Amino acid sequence: MRSRLSLWLKHLVIVSFIVPLLAACGISDTIADKYPLESVSGSGSATSYVYRAAGESVPQVAKELADEQKPQQESPEKNDHMFLVYSDKIIHLQQDEKKPEDTLVEVDSKEYVRDNYSSSFLQGYLVASLLNDLFDYGRYGSGSYRGYTDRGTYKPKTGTYHVPSAQEKKAIPPMTVEKKGSIFRRSKDADSSAAGTGGIFNKAPPKSSGKITRGSSKSGGWFSPPKSSRPRTKSGFGRITRRR
Repeated sequence: MRSRLSLWLKHLVIVSFIVPLLAACGISDTIADKYPLESVSGSGSATSYVYRAAGESVPQVAKELADEQKPQQESPEKNDHMFLVYSDKIIHLQQDEKKPEDTLVEVDSKEYVRDNYSSSFLQGYLVASLLNDLFDYGRYGSGSYRGYTDRGTYKPKTGTYHVPSAQEKKAIPPMTVEKKGSIFRRSKDADSSAAGTGGIFNKAPPKSSGKITRGSSKSGGWFSPPKSSRPRTKSGFGRITRRR
């Protein structure tokens, strides 16, 4: 009984670790698939990707993403800045100052937030317990960064934003590949020489050769039964009597 309970607890602990990771990966895939990538910054585990949600407000984008994957915490609804916190990512939604009808979706790793963000800036959006855990009780959070829209005034400590290269675009999930292919039908007069090349579509049936011979009248065989003489017939006489 104890061993079964211990095994159940181990499985529960494993699931509790895996589910948040899958949630974070899922929301990143959703954003990358839905919005065009505009800018990137950082390297290694400290990364920041900025996408553009054209014609959508900050609260509208926040609701769509939260409905897609529920965050651990969501900041109060505002028109200029909102935050969605996931297991290893923080999504910073910002109203574009140059195009107020658009929302900039900044996906920051927690390492990037620790290295660059100002903890005092985030205090107006996230709860103190989360900030203490995120910034290790004051060990991090001394940066002045306040988001992509303010990068000119509050520059990040590490990395600079730039237009993503083709290689950087490929490195961002989800990786969508347009697959093309065709099915070939084997021709009746296909070249039998392709049999040795292998493959499921060019494999020819193995060649076989031989001949069937008819057996002699003495030996017989499977394909040629032995000849026999004409069956003999016998005639006889008899009578039928009735029982009394």
